[in-house]
Amino acid sequence: MNYIISYTKAHNHYIDIEFIAAVNSEETTIQLPAWRPGRYELGNFAKNIQKWTAFDESGNVLAFQKKTKDSWLVNTKNVKKIHIKYNYYASEINAGSSFLDNSQLYVNPVNCCVFIPEKINEKCDLKIIVPQSYKLAIGANFKKEKEGFLIELNDFHELADSPFIASETIQQNKFECEGIEFNLWFQGECNPDWKKLETDFKKFCSYQLKMMASFPVKKYHFLFQILPYKMYHGVEHITTTVIALGPGCNLMNGTLYENLLGVSSHELFHVWNVKTIRPIEMQPYDYTKENYSKLGYVCEGITTYYGDYLLFRSKVFNEQQYFQTFNERLQKHFDNFGRFNLSVADSSFDTWLDGYSPGIPNRKTNIYDEGNLLAFVTDVFIRKNSDNNHCLDDVMRYLNTAFALKTKGYSDVDYKKCVEQFAGASFDHIFHNYINGVKDYEPLLLDALEYLGCELSFVPSSKVFEKNLGFKIIDSMGQIKVSAVYPNSVSDTAGLSINDEIIGINTIHIKGDMQLFNDWCNYFMNKEIVLTISSAGIIIKHLKLKLDDSKVYYKQVKIQKRKDVSEKQKLNFELWSENKF
Repeated sequence: MNYIISYTKAHNHYIDIEFIAAVNSEETTIQLPAWRPGRYELGNFAKNIQKWTAFDESGNVLAFQKKTKDSWLVNTKNVKKIHIKYNYYASEINAGSSFLDNSQLYVNPVNCCVFIPEKINEKCDLKIIVPQSYKLAIGANFKKEKEGFLIELNDFHELADSPFIASETIQQNKFECEGIEFNLWFQGECNPDWKKLETDFKKFCSYQLKMMASFPVKKYHFLFQILPYKMYHGVEHITTTVIALGPGCNLMNGTLYENLLGVSSHELFHVWNVKTIRPIEMQPYDYTKENYSKLGYVCEGITTYYGDYLLFRSKVFNEQQYFQTFNERLQKHFDNFGRFNLSVADSSFDTWLDGYSPGIPNRKTNIYDEGNLLAFVTDVFIRKNSDNNHCLDDVMRYLNTAFALKTKGYSDVDYKKCVEQFAGASFDHIFHNYINGVKDYEPLLLDALEYLGCELSFVPSSKVFEKNLGFKIIDSMGQIKVSAVYPNSVSDTAGLSINDEIIGINTIHIKGDMQLFNDWCNYFMNKEIVLTISSAGIIIKHLKLKLDDSKVYYKQVKIQKRKDVSEKQKLNFELWSENKF
């Protein structure tokens, strides 16, 4: 299978794609991927195709018909070679999309490259036609040619897993770590501090490589799409990761720089966890349909845990920085009442149902947040039962050697057995009641934290409407919208609903000002509160909320060290956080 990617008018965002392949049947199915690995929902990429035509080797038009929403059946009777010409609209930048303008050609081939299913494991090549001044950031090997670049790939799987950025303005630097070459590519307006980046990246890259003991490639590429507005997104690949961050003016400072480190560490660990250590349902990937699996709590949850945890262990993050990331996961967990309705395993399965949107209120958990907390609990479970002789590191190394290096997928039963092997104890209680059940995590978390000499602190929210009235708000295009309602709270009893727009409080017009609303809530704290709301955009209602100071709804949660910590707890914490294996 041969591919040619080019364009004529970059400002129109249409990429021109040609697909050429030998055929030997009367009918040939041409398939476009229905989803992309790294996001377990249907992508419906075919909606971005404007024109699609099939030809034979002599340039004669071939008859075809749509077989499914993303496949075509072409009449190839007496045809030796098929030549498909189509275009793809690429106007959105995130870590898993494709984008074309006058500054760059950015392509995730899994979005836009068709294939013949029977040829998916055959070698293929990709020709990229771009200006001579363009540089190419890609994980696959390539040759520079007069018209652009030529990439030879082992099969369609490698093509699908090889995003690239071709640009004249892309910035690059590289360093070596544990015998592996790491490349840092930055596309977009920013001023990378190469020395600072290399110092921090070397620490966590080296730590991960030593911890896992093997790495599937000799070169690895971090491809950063730096945007002028707020953005945070990353997608994993075996030889690369694409990370979209913004705004570029704050890239090397404060929270955004910490986010850069966090997502980079997360995506690097994905090289093992999910790209090579892969659920049995995804070994190999089937790009034509949903690949259902309940193991999102391992693929994404454990990776989320290690993404920040290994920054702490490698001394990139200090204790305070790590605890802050942990607190964010805890807060999301305790604020999400879907945790009592759908387990993290079932929520993993259901990403294919409602994607990565919050969905209907309080229906499901989050495989990243809850998976992270359960990874922490599992890590401590193994440490506690093995007297700190083993930990979750051992599980990941074993899954790598026993499954990934043998190109085998693992099941949830395999994962459970592996945990039990290193813990020397039954994992049934956690596996059935928390991973596959909806029991309250709090006792489990408290027990794990106590082992490390830590505890949870719950402090009432500083906002009256969260603490005493039981609802949260967001700014939605200048409107104050209700984003969450605490079950059976004052606001829930009064009839307040998610997405209601708050217009006023006690006859005072709020004018979409969240700070003003908070100030008036404080002012009327000891009086009856009447909210004027618009529901469904047309219904104006007045809701009376009776304040009850004795009840506290939303709380801020955080992890902290206990004051009465024992010597054993001190040792446990040191072993958990040490810079050793």
